[in-house]
Amino acid sequence: MLFGKIDYLNLLPFHVFLKRYPLSNQAKKSIEFKKGTPAKLCQALNKRQIDAAIISSIESKNPKYKKLNLGICSKGAVKSVLVRKNSEKKLDPASKSSNMLSKILKLDGEVIIGDEALRQYLKDGGDKFYDMGEIWYQKTNLPFVFGLFCCSKNQNLYKKIINKFLKQKIKIPKYILDEYAKSRNISASLILWYLEHISYSVNNKEKRALKKFIHLAKKHNFKP
Repeated sequence: MLFGKIDYLNLLPFHVFLKRYPLSNQAKKSIEFKKGTPAKLCQALNKRQIDAAIISSIESKNPKYKKLNLGICSKGAVKSVLVRKNSEKKLDPASKSSNMLSKILKLDGEVIIGDEALRQYLKDGGDKFYDMGEIWYQKTNLPFVFGLFCCSKNQNLYKKIINKFLKQKIKIPKYILDEYAKSRNISASLILWYLEHISYSVNNKEKRALKKFIHLAKKHNFKP
């Protein structure tokens, strides 16, 4: 099993869960993690260098992928998918979904995602940014799916793992929180605050939102 890992705070609960998941020692040893951004992991999945990952949601429409009900979602403000106000227009190579969303929402400025976006939000204040999750929700009354779990094989195993994860409330051990707080230069309390803005279940509303987003992306001539 080759699993692509987005090493952002928004997936910290899932990675904590995977560490605890009761696989045999042999199975655990067989799982290899390949770190990368959503865009890079999408390329790796497409080339079959990995067999599963959470990739940019706009790329999930590829018919050769099996799409499972785990995503990086928000219902409103997300705090880590931003466009800086009064700045030169600049796209973020890490996520095609976020770049396209900025075009759909007609937001000019620098697109920033992930932990760096959260750091800048906390440092400079929310009034310096457009929060794309919030603006999307205001316009559509729908959540937004920034990333979606897709796989090319081992679907049944991944589905079993994901279903179990989605049924649990994951408590992040203090030592892991402290490690991430130090490596990300964001306090443990603010990491927990941030994670309150993220959800992971891709249910009917999220599927409707994803369908709407991909439809709008096509109107903006999106090419994978």
